[in-house]
Amino acid sequence: MLLGKLFGTDGVRGIANKDLTNGLAMQIGAAAAEILIKDRNTKPTVMIGRDTRASGDMLEAALTAGFCSVGVNVLSVGVIPTPAIAYLVEKYGCDAGVMISASHNPCEYNGIKIFQGNGYKLPDETEDEIERIIFERGEMPRQKLGGEVGVRTFCKTAVEDYIKHVVSVAKVRFGGLSIAIDTANGSASVCAKEIFTRLGAKCHMLSDTPNGVNINDNCGSTHPQELMKFVKANKLDLGIAFDGDGDRMLAVDENGELVDGDRIMAICASQMKREGTLKNNTLVVTVMSNMGLFRFCAENGINCSKTAVGDRYVLERMLKKGYNIGGEQSGHIIFLDEASTGDGELSAVKLIEAMVKNGKTLGTLAKMMSVYPQVLINVEVTAEGKQKYNNDEYIISAVQEAEMELEGDGRVLVRVSGTEPLVRVMLEGRDIEKITRLGNDIAEVVRERLN
Repeated sequence: MLLGKLFGTDGVRGIANKDLTNGLAMQIGAAAAEILIKDRNTKPTVMIGRDTRASGDMLEAALTAGFCSVGVNVLSVGVIPTPAIAYLVEKYGCDAGVMISASHNPCEYNGIKIFQGNGYKLPDETEDEIERIIFERGEMPRQKLGGEVGVRTFCKTAVEDYIKHVVSVAKVRFGGLSIAIDTANGSASVCAKEIFTRLGAKCHMLSDTPNGVNINDNCGSTHPQELMKFVKANKLDLGIAFDGDGDRMLAVDENGELVDGDRIMAICASQMKREGTLKNNTLVVTVMSNMGLFRFCAENGINCSKTAVGDRYVLERMLKKGYNIGGEQSGHIIFLDEASTGDGELSAVKLIEAMVKNGKTLGTLAKMMSVYPQVLINVEVTAEGKQKYNNDEYIISAVQEAEMELEGDGRVLVRVSGTEPLVRVMLEGRDIEKITRLGNDIAEVVRERLN
């Protein structure tokens, strides 16, 4: 990670013990405590949870040391989904919450996501303040001594309380449905089966035996191929795939076909519109959503509000304008009436609820939205290359040439990843061969110019 820049679009992230060291984790804990918890007469408490990565225990110990050293108590809730931290931090009256996870990344990565006491992620300005303490001030917050040092306690009720919360959201039972659930050997392995079993479904579990290194390893929402085969081979009603920390979800229909976040949002938003619960008649999406979703909204009288890529920007727009559903094609969907962040388990409940209420299969519901062919090429670049992207005339020219060739019957979107050393090249249009060729041309220019 770049010196002076820790936070990406979803917290701090990097290879554990290389980019994200124990020393840095301690600094983040101490600095975050100073910013988040000011002028307190009582000893504040921070909740810490983690996913199933082997490095999670190590980083939790370092973060705990950082918090406790400046007089903050720590409530450790163990392995739990990210949205559970967002929900429980307010329910338990904690001053802040931390999730140790690198989401959909491989096991060698890890990350730190910080939540305010109200369950919302930190705003950009607060992250900037934490970075300034670590990189510019030259000294950490004052260390406490004796009885002023924080202490750690362990919570055994967190998973059960989160399960009860998600189950309570469902207004119908899922009896008679057979569901395959892929937990990516991650956080959802502690709660997903129990949630959907309590709602009446018969659950078939895949990738739910984490060992510290198999998180997201050819499984979960980033690798749904085995789930797709399993659902079709066993003639199940649907499949659900979570990512490593359980904050995003993709589905598989009864024919083994993938149903991505765009189609899930189309199904859920239209259901909310029918029920009169779609606030301001608006769905919030990012510019990466498929053109088919934009057309679906236009044809069905739903306003489509577009933001920059990143769930934080989706949430920002929702809070500012009073909208209650929004998300990303990747399956990170926010139902603001029930959650303050993306919640894969809750999203799955909402999707299945729409199936049951309509009496239709997932495949039938998914067909309500047509998908434009889309090509996405991830180009690995250096950290310096990511900084140079916006001003490179050759890349700008390559994008403009592709847009001219598409002649309005498609679009080009090239952006720098906020969490990985990548530039993402996305093209969309009716002609798959054309957009593939143009995408490869742009990717080659990016590769040459930014490495």
